[in-house]
Amino acid sequence: MNAPLARRLFGTDGVRGKANIDPMTPETAVRLGRAAAHIFRNGHARHRIVIGKDTRLSGYMLESALTAGICSMGVDVLLVGPLPTPGIAAVTRSLRADAGIVISASHNPFEDNGIKFFSRDGFKLPDEMERRIEELVEGSELDHLRSTGKEVGKAYRVDDAIGRYIEFVKNAVPRGMTFDGLKVVVDCANGAAYKVSPTVLRELGAEVVTMNDRPDGVNINADCGSLHPEGIREAVRAHGADIGIAHDGDADRAIFADETGRAVDGDQVMAMCALDLHAEGKLRRNTLVATVMSNLGLDLAMRRAGIRIEKTPVGDRYVVEAMRRGDFNLGGEQSGHIVFLDDNTTGDGIITALHVLTLMKKTGKPLSALAGLMTVLPQVMINIPVRDKPEIDSIPSVAHAIREAESRLEGSGRILVRYSGTEPVARVMVEGESEDAIRNVARDIGDRLKAAIGA
Repeated sequence: MNAPLARRLFGTDGVRGKANIDPMTPETAVRLGRAAAHIFRNGHARHRIVIGKDTRLSGYMLESALTAGICSMGVDVLLVGPLPTPGIAAVTRSLRADAGIVISASHNPFEDNGIKFFSRDGFKLPDEMERRIEELVEGSELDHLRSTGKEVGKAYRVDDAIGRYIEFVKNAVPRGMTFDGLKVVVDCANGAAYKVSPTVLRELGAEVVTMNDRPDGVNINADCGSLHPEGIREAVRAHGADIGIAHDGDADRAIFADETGRAVDGDQVMAMCALDLHAEGKLRRNTLVATVMSNLGLDLAMRRAGIRIEKTPVGDRYVVEAMRRGDFNLGGEQSGHIVFLDDNTTGDGIITALHVLTLMKKTGKPLSALAGLMTVLPQVMINIPVRDKPEIDSIPSVAHAIREAESRLEGSGRILVRYSGTEPVARVMVEGESEDAIRNVARDIGDRLKAAIGA
């Protein structure tokens, strides 16, 4: 498993921070646009870059700045407006654009925003290319490169982007299948999926109850969506629904609730889908790709079925890189980023939901039965805000606490302490047979982190 390369501007999912505070400022966005235009244009033909966004208020500001930077380099901009991140990847390919840019901070609060890039083939950029963009943003290499006269780029609005993406995701459902008879609650997180997800589900025949589908620029992810599955859990019970689906702000992930209101996470979705593909002989290389954060129960379920698991660092971009490298077609994260590489080039919350609904229709089983194919071991995760991010092993008190806890667990569990790639947060994850024991371990390590580097 290769560790991600160190980067200064980019985190695990693009550039991210508080909107209008460095680095998420219009000034930086202009330079990012110029750098992207320089990197993605080849030859002398007219080039085009797609820009889409979620529903954050600051998206307008950053969209304008990126557009200015790109056009200043003689590259045209195709504006698609609010659209899920995976939709921008798909539309970039559909329009044969040179690249795609997403303005979104995913599951973060509305005050944050981010900028991430897709290449012309719809895949996120490798570390080396992001490093090159950083060099161009921070250096003076581009300062003398400016288009003038007729060479200045133009910006165009793409009016049919939502329709293109709706038809694209529906291809993930077997021909002739409908979801007639299924009642679905969908929480759109007041984000990018607020139009697309309910529309797709209704067009496929489901009875749809929508939640949090009225974005106002500041309510994205606010006590709703995939970080707050209690909303769909309660709604499923209240409406007598068959399933609940919760997206995050940019809809590249989905978390579920079964018909009893019990939460179903990404590990369980990967387990049921991997077992189904394996049974049909469609799980490529008989391998599932998951991250180091996945529950041990997923490993055990796959081992029983004779399916191999390949582990990656946290981040769906690293999952996709491993999938492409090994020619695998299913991978993802516990958080609900699931990648069906036969259907799209990145995590896609709507396609994930369609696969789960298809499995329910195909087997005639409720989601509770499908999720029960994997036994979830007790797992506790706590987040500690930090002021900086030194190597965990370099903090003596924390390293000592981890060694002591690992000795107490005696091989019956595991501990993972890592920093978020998108927030100033340290994450402590502990798994084991006893929930009380692992909670105490996580609390102890968290207290040591707070004392050493707490914000």
